[in-house]
Amino acid sequence: MSEDKAIWPPVEPIAAGLKGRCPRCGEGRLFSSFLSVGKECGVCRLDYSFADAGDGPAVFVILIIGFVVVGLALWLEVNFGPPLWLHLLLWIPLTVVLSLGSLRLIKGVLITLQYRNKAAEGRLDKGE
Repeated sequence: MSEDKAIWPPVEPIAAGLKGRCPRCGEGRLFSSFLSVGKECGVCRLDYSFADAGDGPAVFVILIIGFVVVGLALWLEVNFGPPLWLHLLLWIPLTVVLSLGSLRLIKGVLITLQYRNKAAEGRLDKGE
């Protein structure tokens, strides 16, 4: 990632990521579709080629949503003992909705934090 020489007021990365906004100006759109990152910001022209969240958002979604859904399913089973079809009817749609809803939010936050912290791909030093 090249050094950013533009003068923009600081943007809160978590707020910009949750809103799906540009990490530099906080105004342009970060995503071109539901989960696809755009080519550049429409306002400040920041090139989004640095943005690679990888599998990080999916890992966070699996851990967080899995914890919530499994905890609720266990609580329901222990307290009320409903039939299996009710578990399937409740937890599969809830898991899908929560996962899709949180994946875009977490991906936006990770990309804006990546920009703010100037995170880049690891490189080996060339020696002396």
